[in-house]
Amino acid sequence: MRQWILSLAALALIASPALAGKYNKVVSVGDKAPAIEGVPAVTGDQKETTLNLNDVKEDVVVVVFLANHCPVVKGIEDRLVETVSSFKGKSVKFIGVCCSGAPGYEEQDGIPAIKAAIKDGKYNLTYAYDESGKIGKAFGAKVTPEVFVLDKTRTIRYQGAFDDNSRDESKVAKKYVKTAVDALLANETIEESETQARGCGVAYKR
Repeated sequence: MRQWILSLAALALIASPALAGKYNKVVSVGDKAPAIEGVPAVTGDQKETTLNLNDVKEDVVVVVFLANHCPVVKGIEDRLVETVSSFKGKSVKFIGVCCSGAPGYEEQDGIPAIKAAIKDGKYNLTYAYDESGKIGKAFGAKVTPEVFVLDKTRTIRYQGAFDDNSRDESKVAKKYVKTAVDALLANETIEESETQARGCGVAYKR
């Protein structure tokens, strides 16, 4: 009888669909990160390049979904720059991805606009433009800013908000992304591994 019950339980697990995150209906903490391949991007020193996640050698990768036009993104620009700078010299790579492929957004969010924003000091990371929206949809990104922290095996270890108050830096009590990266570098457990990202809806191409 016991063996029969265990067999039924095993079958139920096989038949059950994979569960996504609490706030993300596509991926969950513990999942392998979706592929990022052949995407046009601009580096922190304003050079145009092609982004491939497999080429990144750093132990920790932070993928941030951004959009230049989004006021909530504008509200964290300084904090993001500061956070990227705080990990200089450590095995951490920050990647921005914009998926604003809907008509009317390319002028604000396309490669020339990204290059200008980096030149103006608004960003100091490699920033890609995925007009197709394929990457954002694979990650289940719904808003900007939305962040995914990946470990050395490119497994998602944190997903959600940049911090706990994207609109008012003076009221930030929890720096989710910085805390997650620090924990991974120290081989420690990330206590808050998923939070709810709030911001502008991603302007996906339809």
